[in-house]
Amino acid sequence: MKALLTAASGMMAQELNVEVISNNIANMRTTGYKRQRAEFQDLLYNNLRDPGATSSATGTVAPSGIQLGSGVKTGATYRIMSQGNVLQTEKELDIAIRGEGMFQISLPDGRTAYSRDGSFDLDANGALVNIDGYAVQPSITIPSTARTVTIAADGTVTALLDDSTSPTVLGQLQLARFVNKAGLEAIGDNLFLETESSGPAQIGTPSEAGFGNLLQSHLEQANVNAVSEISDLIAAQRAYEMNARIISAADQMLQATSNIR
Repeated sequence: MKALLTAASGMMAQELNVEVISNNIANMRTTGYKRQRAEFQDLLYNNLRDPGATSSATGTVAPSGIQLGSGVKTGATYRIMSQGNVLQTEKELDIAIRGEGMFQISLPDGRTAYSRDGSFDLDANGALVNIDGYAVQPSITIPSTARTVTIAADGTVTALLDDSTSPTVLGQLQLARFVNKAGLEAIGDNLFLETESSGPAQIGTPSEAGFGNLLQSHLEQANVNAVSEISDLIAAQRAYEMNARIISAADQMLQATSNIR
């Protein structure tokens, strides 16, 4: 009975949907996290009569056909890259991006990753690094004699050194943007990698046309809406239950048929 397989595909689809929602909820407090949404597609159809087929010897055309679907499949887990809320912190090396762009992070294997997580710190040499100690690109080193560090909206990093009253420019932060941000590959640790789908990184200075600006002592929060996720979870649960009832109904029909025989 095809209804069993069709309903089973629906249950598997909703199971994956719940897994996506649970990951969103689990990362509600993850800095710079971008929520995902499961996208579904219908499976192939069994055409018992094609739409537009002739219905008589005189050439009349049937207004509709007979097509039996075979269920559902997961098409994609689309990542929504909208801006999250920006919250103030008390750390001068925390940086939030307002608008388009991602920080460039140098991985130990030489690859460049990209992130919206601006919770930075300094390593033993004074270089600006992320929470895992990976260097931020372009490289910026802050001397141990720096009294205060200022990060402007355009990414210019300055500091007051020693007893100087005038700031010294230490470097310039840059951002990367992509034609298709949703095509980036998430590798965990708040990092993404460039893919064929995302297109090559376009590097620019914060506040330039097409790029966002930076806000010091702030961090971007996850763009997860708790109410929306709970609503989606309830809908997924109800869809799962209805598919389970279809399997139960199909089983009862098969049992009735067996009893007749």
